[in-house]
Parts: sequence; structure tokens; C-alpha cells
Amino acid sequence: MSHHLSPVRSIAASARRLRTRVLAACDRLADDDRGAVTAEYAIIIMAAVAFAGVLVAIMRSPEIRAMLVNLVEDALNAAG
Repeated sequence: MSHHLSPVRSIAASARRLRTRVLAACDRLADDDRGAVTAEYAIIIMAAVAFAGVLVAIMRSPEIRAMLVNLVEDALNAAG
């Protein structure tokens, strides 16, 4: 009977060691915020590029371009 108990104890000990290692790794990852600022900057840059792409697409529209030209002309006429 003790022959079957030894592998079970060995597996249980291995599981405890693995659990300890995993928890230690999780603690290290949770405390490590290196690169967080870089990731935030990357997200902001991606959003800015997407917004610029939308503006370029809008500015290629003839209706939008005409509306903006009329707006600028009205502003210049009102000032002069």
C-alpha cells in the first residue's frame, strides 16, 4: 500500500512547488510595470493616426471641402 502512496505524495509535492513558482511569477508580473508608459504612448499614437486617417478621408469628400471653403470665405467676408 505504501508503494501507491509514494507517487501520490511526490505528485502533491510537485504540485505545491509548481503553485509556489506560479504565484511568485504572478507577483513579479503584477509588480513589474516597466513598459506600461511605452504601451500607453503606443495606444495614443495609434489613436492619433486613426483620427488623422478619418480626417483625410473626410477632407477628400467634395461636399465637405466645399462646406469648409464656404465657411472660410464667410469668415473672411465678415472680417473685411
